Amino acid sequence: MKAVPKVNIDGLYLEDELVDDTFTGVVPFYSPVLPISNGPEHLDTVINISNASTGDELVDREPAGYIVGIPVPPGLFHPRFDLEAWREYEDSILAAEAAYQEAMRAWNSTPEEERGNRPVLNIPPMPALWIEGLTPEEIERITAPQPQAPSELDWLGTELVARELEMLEIRRQNETLGAQVVGLELRLLSLEGSPSEGGETYV
Repeated sequence: MKAVPKVNIDGLYLEDELVDDTFTGVVPFYSPVLPISNGPEHLDTVINISNASTGDELVDREPAGYIVGIPVPPGLFHPRFDLEAWREYEDSILAAEAAYQEAMRAWNSTPEEERGNRPVLNIPPMPALWIEGLTPEEIERITAPQPQAPSELDWLGTELVARELEMLEIRRQNETLGAQVVGLELRLLSLEGSPSEGGETYV
C-alpha cells in the first residue's frame, strides 16, 4: 500500500488516500449515497437507487473529487492538481498512440526490403501538473511575521527594568529634597550667627 493525494473537484489537495502499490493515473471518487429510511413511503426511492447503483445512472453521478497517483512536489503551500492539464496530457498520449499504431500498420504493409526503421512510440513528457493553489496575496499573509506574545522571562525583564527606573526616580527626588534641606539648614545657621541690627555687645 502507498499514500497518494486526494483532491476536490477543483484539484485542491484534501488528504492522502491509501491505495495499492500499482495504482497510477487519476480516478474520480464519489460521495457516499445518503441513507434512506426503510419506511414504505420511501420504498420506490430505495428501489430506484438500488437499480442506479448497478445501472447506467451511476455514470451520471458527479464526482466529489479525484484520487491522484502522481506525488505532490515539495514547496507548495496548498497544492492544486491541474485537472485540465492532465486531461490535455491524456489526450496527447492517445494521439501519440494512435499515430504510432497508424505508423505500425503502414510499416507492416510495406515490403520488407522497402521498410525503414521500425516506428517508435513517442510518449510526450508529463508536464508539471501540481501547481500552487494559493494566490500571492494569500501566501504573503501566511508568510508575514506574526507578533509573538512575550514570554514569562520577557515579562519579568520588563518588570525589572520598570522597577529600576522607579528606584532611580525616587533616588533623584531624595537627592533633590536632601539638597533643599541642607540649604535650609545653612540658611538657619547663617541667621543665628549674625548680630541684630543696632544691638551692642557687652563684656
